Amino acid sequence: MLRKYIGDLKKEFGGYSAAKLRKDAFAGITVTAVALPLALAFGVSSGATASAGLITAIIAGIVIGVLAGGSFQISGPTGAMAAILTALIQRFGIEGIWLAGLMSGVLLLIAGLLKFGKLITLIPAPVVTGFTSGIALIIAIGQIDNILGVVTPSAESSAVKLIQYFQTPLNPSVYAILICALVVAVMLLWPKKWNAAFPSSLVALIAALGASVALKLPVAVIGDIPKTLLPEHRLSLAAIDLAAMQPLLSAAISIAMLGMIETLLCGEVASHMKNEKYDANRDLVSQGIGNILIPFFGGIPATAAIARTSVAVKSGGQTRLVSIFHAVGLLLSMFLLAPVMSRIPVSALAGILLVTAWRMNEWHAIKYIFSHGFKGAMAKFLITMLATVLLDLTQAILIGVVFSLVLFVARLSNMRIDVRDVDAGRLGITLPEGLNIKVAFFTGPLFFATIGQLRRQLTEADYNGVLIASMRGVSHIDMSGVFAIDELYEVLKAAGCTLMLSGLQSQVEAMLKRGGILDKLGPDGVFWSADQAILAACNSAAPAAPQPDSPPASPVILPTLES
Repeated sequence: MLRKYIGDLKKEFGGYSAAKLRKDAFAGITVTAVALPLALAFGVSSGATASAGLITAIIAGIVIGVLAGGSFQISGPTGAMAAILTALIQRFGIEGIWLAGLMSGVLLLIAGLLKFGKLITLIPAPVVTGFTSGIALIIAIGQIDNILGVVTPSAESSAVKLIQYFQTPLNPSVYAILICALVVAVMLLWPKKWNAAFPSSLVALIAALGASVALKLPVAVIGDIPKTLLPEHRLSLAAIDLAAMQPLLSAAISIAMLGMIETLLCGEVASHMKNEKYDANRDLVSQGIGNILIPFFGGIPATAAIARTSVAVKSGGQTRLVSIFHAVGLLLSMFLLAPVMSRIPVSALAGILLVTAWRMNEWHAIKYIFSHGFKGAMAKFLITMLATVLLDLTQAILIGVVFSLVLFVARLSNMRIDVRDVDAGRLGITLPEGLNIKVAFFTGPLFFATIGQLRRQLTEADYNGVLIASMRGVSHIDMSGVFAIDELYEVLKAAGCTLMLSGLQSQVEAMLKRGGILDKLGPDGVFWSADQAILAACNSAAPAAPQPDSPPASPVILPTLES
């Protein structure tokens, strides 16, 4: 992995020029403008502090940016991560989150070394879309306090928190609501063509700060921002207690799973945008190293950020220096603008997060799923979204994936078998007198879930000659399927009938060979096509007519094979 990383760096910076440096610097400044309000907002919304969000973005921008699996990745605090940290911080405190973040970093590092980078391809798209929408709901619900300017009791889940608002007497602040509304309005009305030069979130934040200071509005602000990357309150080696890690394992797994999903999704999207190869496993390693280090600076867990990465690519970023420039820009902002940023209204950050949550939803995918009537996809989306809001995020992903697998198996179990008589005229042949040939066309995988259907359909037909099983439409067969074919062969053989197979795909042929079926059938029992099998059956039939005193062949009804 190290050799490949060095090779990628040489390729990335080969022919690097002053023109590319200017592009990287401009893209870095642009990403800084986008990342600054988001880092503050995600730091506060996570239950930590605005400075924790800034520190996370700075350290992640340098460490993860340098080691990332692509030249485009921008990492830092994200809305999805902040959403799960809110509940976790309430349970374990910020010290617990530092330990959980450290553990999640170790898990991500191991996942990268074990080459789990293709994991994202195992998660169905509707599950990811439902998960994203669930996260968006959690973010929005988590900002109601800040929008209204109130403080309500914590809750076990976002759903319980939402219900509490209808059960708890509230005294909302009109000023906080107006500040939030101002931010939302500016972000929604700001022309998209101006976003590249001046992001709408930064414009909205400046407008809200200006209104709050000029009118001296009595609203809650984010408070002091320390001008240091090493705050007094942070994780230390002496504070690492192995016994304290055990109850944090589930939290660490949730953080690692979310970090893995967000990072790999971001990498896949951005690599297509930039038309560049992407090393998913190295990206997980970089995320692991970054999240191991971040707690020692007092930050919160980080992951790749799709919005900021997209801005970096669209702004003309050439190399991973964009991430470093953006981190340096945030660092300068911390030292130069800390007194100003400390006066930013919390409700302004809530407005930014509200719009961010709305935009997080994959509306094009949601519209596609529902407008085209994909019932299975609708169910996956809704179940995952509800599970995300009601349960632990890791559980939500598992529920969505398991439900998808159940639907997949249920659909696969609908195997199709069409049994037809031979059309001798079409083939231009004459069937020998007394020879009865039927062809059974198999479509679908032949495995444990379809065996019952195979038995039912084949036992309903009568055979008294040759049965040709055309299996070109069978892409997969398991041991149960092999056993069922073996049973079919034995039943036909006992009844004096012949079984032939045709159109075997490589995996199916290998399994039948391992099961000894091909040996039983012999070289004259397996053919490339059903037509070849029919001709072979005709050629092997005795040309002589049956003797007058021979009893006529009685049709064979296949018995039920379930015994």
